[in-house]
Amino acid sequence: MVIGRIADGIAQGVDTAGAALSETFFEPTIRLGVTGLARAGKTVFITSLVANLMDRGRMPGLLAAAEGNILSAWLQPQPDDTVPRFAFEEHLAALTGPDPHWPEPTSAISELRLSLKVQPQGMLGALSGPRTIHLDIVDYPGEWLLDLALMEQSFDEWSEEVLRLAGPRPEADAFRAAVDATDLTAPFEETDAQGLARSYTDYLRQARQAGYSDCTPGRFLMPGDMTGSPALTFAPLPSGPPAARGTLRREMQRRFEAYKSKVVKPFFRDHFARIDRQVVLVDLLGAIHAGPQAMEDLGRSMNNILGAFRPGRTAWLARMLGMKRVDRILFAATKADHIHHSQHASMTAIMEAMLRQARDRADFAGAKTRAMAIAALRATVEEEREINGETLGMVRGRLLDTGREAALYPGTLPEDPSRLLVPAQTGAERWLDGDYSVMRFTPASGTLKRGEGPPHIRLDRAAEFLIGDRLR
Repeated sequence: MVIGRIADGIAQGVDTAGAALSETFFEPTIRLGVTGLARAGKTVFITSLVANLMDRGRMPGLLAAAEGNILSAWLQPQPDDTVPRFAFEEHLAALTGPDPHWPEPTSAISELRLSLKVQPQGMLGALSGPRTIHLDIVDYPGEWLLDLALMEQSFDEWSEEVLRLAGPRPEADAFRAAVDATDLTAPFEETDAQGLARSYTDYLRQARQAGYSDCTPGRFLMPGDMTGSPALTFAPLPSGPPAARGTLRREMQRRFEAYKSKVVKPFFRDHFARIDRQVVLVDLLGAIHAGPQAMEDLGRSMNNILGAFRPGRTAWLARMLGMKRVDRILFAATKADHIHHSQHASMTAIMEAMLRQARDRADFAGAKTRAMAIAALRATVEEEREINGETLGMVRGRLLDTGREAALYPGTLPEDPSRLLVPAQTGAERWLDGDYSVMRFTPASGTLKRGEGPPHIRLDRAAEFLIGDRLR
């Protein structure tokens, strides 16, 4: 596989081996990748996780915290001097301040190092005393992970797939019209390339707003300092005869290859290939709310993301030399606080069924995977009401759009995941047994108690799966 060959070809210098040897024996490092597609809650997850690891009163599901093995936790400068620091303090103030609000979403890569002083268990631990374990959290947009699949596609293959998926979507009408009005065999003009790229980017933006996840290339929606660069100025084109030199089609092909070599490959080499634990956040409720087509698209995107990993247990010697593989992957369905806890099991079952094939591949390769319903920051409280003789589990919170407080019943998720997955896979336009509604809430007001991080749902269990074995 191309992605595997890229990672396996990374040169391991003496300095890298020496640093890895030091980490293995003295101050081990857990490099945790956090990603997810738009609106999945990456920023909130990292902020709440760090805050709850520093003040562990709400973390009984993390055994090292419950048993008192974590003696202290503090923030340090991250080891990568060229990567922006994750703005933890700013985000925590936004979520827990006097006027709580959601922080700005992830638009680029960032990093944060949390160091934990841990007392190991057993006789050996008693003799050796406490040791320091570094948790390096790497935050990056999930759309960038989808780009890794481009490494194994030609421009024509990518174009064919994108145009096939966009075919029935009204959001792509303007882009299709722009392509039809352009002579792809004419001599290259920069204005033509810019016009098509703008039209395609507009389609991606509308598709994402409609709930679709297959928005590649990922940097088109999050260009950062690459805005306007030729590597981000291309678009998918319908198939045709071999492109002649100097034509628009030929230049689009060249820029697609430049995007892979200058943007995608460096990201994999410099950041992604060094991750050894990973959490993928999924806005499952948002996809269900958007309908069967968005649900099917989310499942396809999540399976593509899992295919980008190099899952499997890393041998001791390979790990010492810095050759890492992801050995634990958590798929977390976020915003579990938007539904009553009685539906969380159904929410988890849907996630597991949607990712069954990809998870089986990772498990076979030796990686541990798990699906879980969580809320990194709980924004609602639960209540029950009797309506027409039926007791309904509801959630109450302050609505984001209006600011008023409301109690809502979003609908009942089916216990059998196939009732959602089958209509999604067969191209149904709407759910057969009704709609599922999801409202948006603001963070709840309230003062944090001493020694407690922000309220959450199962964040402690997520932490136990991701890093708990390394803290004992």
